[in-house]
Amino acid sequence: MNQLYELRFTKESKKDIDKLSKERKQKLKKILISQIALTPHSGKKLTGDLMGFFSVRLSHKDRVIYSFDEEKHCIYIHRTRTHYGE
Repeated sequence: MNQLYELRFTKESKKDIDKLSKERKQKLKKILISQIALTPHSGKKLTGDLMGFFSVRLSHKDRVIYSFDEEKHCIYIHRTRTHYGE
């Protein structure tokens, strides 16, 4: 069985989460626990200014943007809302 990574949230991601609907928060929790915390490499590798970050779709317009540290076995959640600048 895979060991879960520790999840840490930035101030921005906490603000994003506060703005999510109840249903979206439940979906986020499921994604964090069943996907990202188990296999952080499973997200889409980002390029350009976000090189080193990964993304998982939360909804049509919202994404979970995160990075992780293998040595510390820790995942950093940076954003949980739109990547369209809204």
